[in-house]
Amino acid sequence: MNFNLEHSVNQQINVPNNSGVTLYVKREDAIHPFVSGNKYRKLKYNLLEAEKLGYKTLLTFGGAFSNHIAAVASAGQLMGFKTIGVIRGDELKEAVNDNTTLHFAQQSGMQFEFVSRESYREKTSDLFIKKLKTKFGDFYLIPEGGTNTLAIKGCEEILNEDDRGFDYICCAVGTGGTISGLINCSKPSQQVLGFPALKGDFLTQDISKFALKTNWELKTDYHFGGYAKINAKLITFINQFKKDYAIPLDPIYTGKMMFGIFDLIEKGYFPKESKILAIHTGGLQGITGMNTVLKKKNLPLIV
Repeated sequence: MNFNLEHSVNQQINVPNNSGVTLYVKREDAIHPFVSGNKYRKLKYNLLEAEKLGYKTLLTFGGAFSNHIAAVASAGQLMGFKTIGVIRGDELKEAVNDNTTLHFAQQSGMQFEFVSRESYREKTSDLFIKKLKTKFGDFYLIPEGGTNTLAIKGCEEILNEDDRGFDYICCAVGTGGTISGLINCSKPSQQVLGFPALKGDFLTQDISKFALKTNWELKTDYHFGGYAKINAKLITFINQFKKDYAIPLDPIYTGKMMFGIFDLIEKGYFPKESKILAIHTGGLQGITGMNTVLKKKNLPLIV
């Protein structure tokens, strides 16, 4: 796997002229076809460390449509690691072929361990990990979502010298790893805005464990009800955004972030002449799975 990629491209987005701001999207989603966006950044130093320490197997955790599961499977295959995915929901065992994310991960060589949702809550306990090592042997452990110290190090490379002129850096927030890296590599004059994809106040505490600066804030009004919760209004926005700018957005993370940015622009949140940089963290592989859910709910599909 090539860890010497060029910096991702910043693409300008046209916003209403009377807003007085400029908006760019950093196309991290275009870094790699399968290990895209922040998943590439989070895995980079973890995989190099696993290789350095002589591990042959990677083990991680995730749900039915996890971007992280798909990325670990693909990256592991590219770098010659055996991969194991501990999957939340033992009912999914019989649905692998009908689930695009799990099917892709399996085709990429990942072995699954399906556990009940109750058992999954114990995934960080010593006893749970010990049982996994008894069953699978030694492995390099990557946490759910990929966030750890080495992941933060990778995310600190998202911004480069060309980005120092931006006043605001915006990103979606899941486990808090990506925004922590962005905070650490941001300039003192920049404000980092995070758009959580899920409800809860725990993210502030999680981010504070890794963030070395205080120039950040979470915008918590754009989770649309919680993790993986969306509605027709968000779907319409995502589809229109792709039509207008030829940039696909995923419904879990980047769609909510971009909706929030546009809403804040409309409300005059950003001062005149502000330059805003939105980080596209990828996650597009999950669209197919989400469309399966939307179809069952008779909601519009993401095109």
